Amino acid sequence: MKAIVVHAAQDLRIEERDMPEAGPGQVLVKMAAGGICGSDLHYYQHGGFGAVRLREPMILGHEVAGHVEAVGAGVEGLDTGQLVAISPSRPCHTCHYCHEGTPQHCLNMRFYGSAMPFPHIQGAFRQYIVADAAQCVPADGLSPAEAAVAEPLSVCLHAARQAGDLMGKRVLVSGCGPIGQLCVLVARAAGAVEIVATDIAPFTLSMAEKVGATRTVNMAETPDGLSEYHADKGHFDVHFECSGAAPALSSAIPALRPRAILVQLGLGGDMTLPVQAMTAKEICFRGSFRFHEEFRTAVAMMQGGQIDVTPLVTHSFGIDEANAAFEMAADRSQAIKAQIVF
Repeated sequence: MKAIVVHAAQDLRIEERDMPEAGPGQVLVKMAAGGICGSDLHYYQHGGFGAVRLREPMILGHEVAGHVEAVGAGVEGLDTGQLVAISPSRPCHTCHYCHEGTPQHCLNMRFYGSAMPFPHIQGAFRQYIVADAAQCVPADGLSPAEAAVAEPLSVCLHAARQAGDLMGKRVLVSGCGPIGQLCVLVARAAGAVEIVATDIAPFTLSMAEKVGATRTVNMAETPDGLSEYHADKGHFDVHFECSGAAPALSSAIPALRPRAILVQLGLGGDMTLPVQAMTAKEICFRGSFRFHEEFRTAVAMMQGGQIDVTPLVTHSFGIDEANAAFEMAADRSQAIKAQIVF
């Protein structure tokens, strides 16, 4: 079978791998669609991000969905041919973080396509994969393209849980890549009355308006575009920071009202916080990293029609066009979510 393997920055190859077989409690899935994530792009463009670097070839990909090809002994509730969204999150269930109910911080996490541990955890951009049955969530009624968005949608649902009740709240979203777009959708579904989205790319801002932002601000064209929200110590109740860029965060602080909640999702380089201004306003900073139980919720919300992700899948490429797919995924002038079709 074919797999998409990164060897180093700008060195992406299509390679042959052995065909896997499902064991007890496992499922063999024939991959259908896989979305290119920001972390995949970091491996492709830079060979890693922050202190995480590639130290061996690694199969990329963790936003995937496919059809059940075969089930191992003891597997119930999954049928051959059924479309499933596959959660890339595989905590150990034995460490103290798992026991405390925070499996996203598992000490022995095996998250698809991650170079954090060594040997690296191989990813899911391959024609067939063996997954634990517990990772496979039936996605009946969805397209493979929709089902493959369950993973990034889960990230945003976890962030919304960090933010708390959004009903009637005024929300600021900085960074309108795929995660920012999904945060707009989640905030809208959760009852936010106002959602302002900021970015520096006209295309991504136009997409944010399409999926539900009440207003967008191009910070490249109007660096002081949030100044009208500074009056009376600020305006927004919640800030989803999805860019990972320090200027986006610092420019938002004056627009946040006292005791606002700032949820940091974006992972770029290290960031300097305007601590004094945050302290004076008693702003609550909350990190948001990955997800776990939100994965099934993401699938259910798409199935129930509460969230429609179809506008965000802007491009699809065959597995042999992987390099072109990664180049397109990085082009914010025309792409939101680029997917590999297997």
